Amino acid sequence: MTLVTGQRILVVDDEPSIVDAVATTLRYAGYEVDEATDGQAALAMVQKRSPDLIVLDVMLPDFDGFEVSRRLRAEDIRVPILFLTARDAVEDRIAGLTVGGDDYLTKPFALAEIIARARAILRRSKGLAADDPLLRFADIEMDDSSHEVRRGGEPILLTATEFSLLRFFLLNPRVVVSKTQILDDVWHYDFGGNAGVVETHISCLRKKLESHGAPVIHTLRLVGYVLKEDR
Repeated sequence: MTLVTGQRILVVDDEPSIVDAVATTLRYAGYEVDEATDGQAALAMVQKRSPDLIVLDVMLPDFDGFEVSRRLRAEDIRVPILFLTARDAVEDRIAGLTVGGDDYLTKPFALAEIIARARAILRRSKGLAADDPLLRFADIEMDDSSHEVRRGGEPILLTATEFSLLRFFLLNPRVVVSKTQILDDVWHYDFGGNAGVVETHISCLRKKLESHGAPVIHTLRLVGYVLKEDR
C-alpha cells in the first residue's frame, strides 16, 4: 500500500465502531485522522484543525451531515466531503451533492473503497494546472490556478469534483464523451466505478451552470455527453 503524508482527514459518524474502523484504515494508509461523533463536534474540529477531506455520515444525533455541509459552505469553507449514507435513492444523492458534497458511499461499504474514494477526491481537490490556467467556452471561464469559475462574469461555486468535471468538458469541447471516459479521467477510481455517480454530478453541475445561462452540457442517449452551445 502506498503511504501518504501531510494530509488530514476528519471522520464523522455516530457509530463508534465505524469511526474506529474507518479511522484505523486511513491511518494505516498514512493519513492523519481526526474523529467526531456529531455535527457540532465536527464543526468545532474543522475550526480547530482544517482537514483536507471530511468523511461525513448523513445521519447524526444532533443535525444531519447535509446541515454540517451547509454550515461549512456558508462560512466559505470549501473542504471536500465524502458522504456516508444508508440511503441510496437518487434524490438523496443529489441532495448531498447539492449542499456541497463531492462524493457519496452507501453503507455497508468495503474499507478499501474508502481509501480509493479518499485518494480520488484528494487528487481532484489538488488539481493539475494546465499550460494556460484560463479555460473558456462560450461565456464560461475557469481559472485553474485560482480554482474559480465564472459564467457571464458571475462567480459559480463548485465542489472539487464539479470543478474537475467541468474542467474535463472545457478541455474537450464539442467532443462526445462516454460515462466510462469521464469516470477514468475525473474519478481515477482504482476499481470499477458506478456510472450513476457521473449522472448525479452532471445533474448538479448543470443546475449551477444553467442558473446563469442556457444549457451547454447535453446528453446523447446511450452514447454520452457533449459540451456545446445550442444553435
